[in-house]
Amino acid sequence: ASDRQIVLVGYGAAASLGYLLPYSRLHESEADEIGILYAAEAGYDPRVAIDFWQRMSASKDGGVPEILSTHPSDSTRIRRLQAMMPDALQIYEAGR
Repeated sequence: ASDRQIVLVGYGAAASLGYLLPYSRLHESEADEIGILYAAEAGYDPRVAIDFWQRMSASKDGGVPEILSTHPSDSTRIRRLQAMMPDALQIYEAGR
């Protein structure tokens, strides 16, 4: 392979790891956060989302490291959902 090809491959890999994948994970996290608020407003108990991700995590045998994935890890999702829970529960309780 030529030096130019090596540089281009390296640039592509760096762009994916440094820009594209984190951006995709950010979108996925944002979708989780918006989704839990919509679910709470629709009358669904938002705590179920955390139970769901805990079951998903328990059913896996490892997987792709978060840094190489387009999705946040299950533990990251759970942690972010837990941080959102007070707001989601407030919306859920207001609708009951």
